[in-house]
Amino acid sequence: MGLGPGATPVDENRQPGYTGGNQRAMGSGVVRQVDCIIENSSTLLTLGGRGPATGAALGELGGIAHGAVAICDGKIAAVGSTSEIRRACTSTEVIDARGNAVLPGLIDPHTHLIFAGTRADEFELRLRGATYLEIMAAGGGIMSTVRATRSCSVDDLVAAARPRLARMLANGTTTAEAKSSYGLSTEHELASLRAIQRLNQSGPLELVPTFMGAHAIPEEYCGRGDEYVDLIVEEMLPAVASQGLGLAQFCDVFCDEGAFTLAQTERVLNAARRFGLGLKVHIDEFAHLGAAQLAAEVRAVSVEHLLLTTPPEMRALASAGVVGVLLPGTPFGLGLGHYADARAMIEAGMAVALATDLNPGTCYCESMPLMMALACRYMRLTPAEALVASTVNAACAIQRGADLGRLSPGYQADVLILDEPDYRSLAYRFGASPVQTVIKRGRLVYARS
Repeated sequence: MGLGPGATPVDENRQPGYTGGNQRAMGSGVVRQVDCIIENSSTLLTLGGRGPATGAALGELGGIAHGAVAICDGKIAAVGSTSEIRRACTSTEVIDARGNAVLPGLIDPHTHLIFAGTRADEFELRLRGATYLEIMAAGGGIMSTVRATRSCSVDDLVAAARPRLARMLANGTTTAEAKSSYGLSTEHELASLRAIQRLNQSGPLELVPTFMGAHAIPEEYCGRGDEYVDLIVEEMLPAVASQGLGLAQFCDVFCDEGAFTLAQTERVLNAARRFGLGLKVHIDEFAHLGAAQLAAEVRAVSVEHLLLTTPPEMRALASAGVVGVLLPGTPFGLGLGHYADARAMIEAGMAVALATDLNPGTCYCESMPLMMALACRYMRLTPAEALVASTVNAACAIQRGADLGRLSPGYQADVLILDEPDYRSLAYRFGASPVQTVIKRGRLVYARS
């Protein structure tokens, strides 16, 4: 099966996370013509089930030994063992996984994809002891990127983002959320959202757009935060909403020290909800303001960061069905000594997802496998839990849990083939991507030479 020197097939009985050959859909015995078959995997990880994975289900991968997947019209048509799929389906296009792991495409549910400029100088300042808040107070941080981003046309922003998307794809990301976040004026926020829209139309990555005019108080509103919130509520949100959900599907607010107060956050979220946008909130990254309770009350789709969130707040978020999006690359990039308490969140019944927080200041990283490695090392997730958090629950964090994140019949055919039999290489081999092949909507979009 072409496993390579020294490689052996995966034994699902000894490897954690495999639950045997479930989620098969073989039909009535009539051979079905399909567009493509991927066969001869070491194990096909279906991540079967429905809805977000919580508790023990977070580690269930639904593995099918020597599995195969049939694809038709951009969707999963059937999954099963290679022998089962060969009996049930036929295709003129067959991809041989050569005994390597096959799994769903990774989903990055939190990125600040659209930006211009660099903040490499701030990286060095932090190494010398400056804090994020000190740099921001001196006019750096988000404001530095805002100035650079405002100087760009939509064409410029699209061109700057394309190499980032290529690196994301090479690391196995097939769908990503993308925030505006560095315009902070009606004109420039709309420009960022239009850049996201153009990138989404050209593909191959699928982008889910989020309006984040409430990322910081811009310099021209220094000391007048409430007036800037007036602008968001009375001008920005109506302008975004007038374009329909194709321009933005969510609204995110940075509720933290040096950003937006709890009252300001509530105002923006309530207005966004009136315009039909899903709600997201950055909470508890630098200071504990009580935003978790607010997020639970307004039934946010997700909350992000959660470094200081308490167990009672975790239980409230779990009860409200709010997904916790954990961003281990950010405390790593900032050199913080603490990470979000993922184990406490799991014990509280929360659905936890992983994301990169790709941005030019605190985590310039496009690699979801590296986030999985950091989550395993510093948040005590198992490799299986990290994978589910990067697929099933990441899909739920962008309200796409019904069609993304699993290899189940009817789901979108977003599929990865690794370059080795063991899925744990995603987190184990940090610093290099084990992704060999990427299929998006049933179409080959990346193959490493």
